Formats: sequence, structure tokens, C-alpha cells
Amino acid sequence: MAGLGLVLHPTRDVSEVVAIIERWAARYRKTLMVRAEDAHRVPSSVEPVPAEEVATRADALISIGGDGTMLGALRSAVRDPKPVLGVHLGRVGFLVEVEPPDLPEALSRLLSKDFTVESHACLACDVCGDDVVAFNDIALVRQPGSGFVTATLAVDGQRYGYYRCDALVVSTPTGSTAYSYAAGGPLVSPAADAVVVTPSAPMAGISRSLVLSPQERIRLELEPNSAAVAVEMDGVIFKDAATEGWVDISYRRDAGLVVRFDPLRYQERNQLKLSLLDLPFLPDQLRELLPEELRRERNRRELEPPC
Repeated sequence: MAGLGLVLHPTRDVSEVVAIIERWAARYRKTLMVRAEDAHRVPSSVEPVPAEEVATRADALISIGGDGTMLGALRSAVRDPKPVLGVHLGRVGFLVEVEPPDLPEALSRLLSKDFTVESHACLACDVCGDDVVAFNDIALVRQPGSGFVTATLAVDGQRYGYYRCDALVVSTPTGSTAYSYAAGGPLVSPAADAVVVTPSAPMAGISRSLVLSPQERIRLELEPNSAAVAVEMDGVIFKDAATEGWVDISYRRDAGLVVRFDPLRYQERNQLKLSLLDLPFLPDQLRELLPEELRRERNRRELEPPC
């Protein structure tokens, strides 16, 4: 681990976490890199490099933010997957594992290679000739007030039917707990290989989720009467106001590598988070539902002075 690349949340204050990493890097004489656009947000000891070089030059990436930042880090390294360590600054955080107070120990374990690597699949998408990848989902989303997404579905070249809905979401097993789940899609085990197609608020056509094998190629093509749609990959707009065109989607295994220190604890934490998502409570109310031991641990961490 000679060099580490930092991937920062686009708006949150990351200075405290970066300071912890900088002190650790100075102690062990490790090089830190960040994309040039973020150079003003980090100390001068962190080397600014072109955005496309961060993942290629680094031995591992440290994502500082929530799941969105983590997905961005995975996408940046998709051509040459590197281990990605997620530091949690978000709200729910299904992908990230490490809280800021635990970061010094996590960095030491990273250095000594005392961790496991969790492999993630992605969706390799051809959007009207442009290649993009998505680790959670790709979605065709209607613009408010412009009508409905109307698109046909073809699997391995065979047309199956059409959708007329507010949004059409294609997800990986990891993404099944995100947009697809909110749209009424099924929960898919992260150990499974599958692609889920879920319409949100369907008005006509196919109205249920469809689960396909990783070998099957999907094509979604806008019908002439479709409203203008936005194409989102992992929640980031890739195309806006498209009125025609198609998206070809295929499943790619082992496209991303996520650092895990305690897979069992991570799984248990996510089960708890997922069980609370359907409860209509405020964050403070949800905290009271946690087991007493977890509440005490959470309160202790919040009272600890910064490193």
C-alpha cells in the first residue's frame, strides 16, 4: 500500500477524516492522492492528480462520505479494480463500514493486509453509444409534468413487452436495496448473480419486477410517444431530457472490490438498518429502537473528542 487515493463527498466537510489519514500517511511514509478538482479541500501534502489517474496510480482507494461516494469510487476504478475502504459520513450507508473514530485502527489493518475483499458486480451499459457502468442501478426517469416513461423491453434480442411508468429501474443485487426496493422491487441476496428490472408507479404494460440471469442481455428502447426522460446511473444524471434512444445492459462480475474488516458485523448492521427503513420514525426515534448495548456504544463515540 504505497499510495492511497482519496475520494471525497462532493459537499460535506471531510477535513477531520482527511486529517486522520494525513497523520497516518506521514507516520508510515505513504503517498496520498486526490483528484485535482478537490485539491483545495485537502492539505498541501496530498498530491493532486488528474481525476482519471487517481484509481490507476493508487494501490487502494479511501471513500469519505456515504454510499454515493463509495459508488463513485468503485466506478472510477472499474477498468482496474482496486480495494475501496469506505469511511462513513452519510446517513444510512449500506456499503460503507468504517466510522471515523475507527479509522486509525482500520488504516493499520489495511497496511498489514488484515482484511477481506468483497467482490461487487456492475451493470455495463451502452447508452446510445456511450459506455457507462453502474454498481447499484441504471434508471430511466420521467421529468415532472412531462408524461410517462414508455419503453419496450427486449432480452437477448427477443421483445417481451413494454412499460409505461414514472421510472424504470434496472439494478444489481447490491442495488436491490436502493431505488428498486423503493419502487417495490424484491430484495436480492448479495451472494446471488441476478439483474432486476422494476417499474415505478406503472400505469400500463409490464407492472411487476422481472428477475433475469446475468447471462441475459437487456435492451430498453424509448417508444415515440414516451415523455422526455433522464438517464441516471447510481443516482447521477448521465443524460437529461432524452426523447429517443436505447440502453443495452449486461452484467459484469468482479467489477469492484470493497474492503471488509468484519463481514459478519457488517451484515448484522445492514439487516438492522434495512428492518428500520419501513418504520415511519424520525432518526431520534429510531435510535431508541436499537439494543441498549448499541445505544451506549453510539453515545460513547459521539462524546469522544476528535483525534
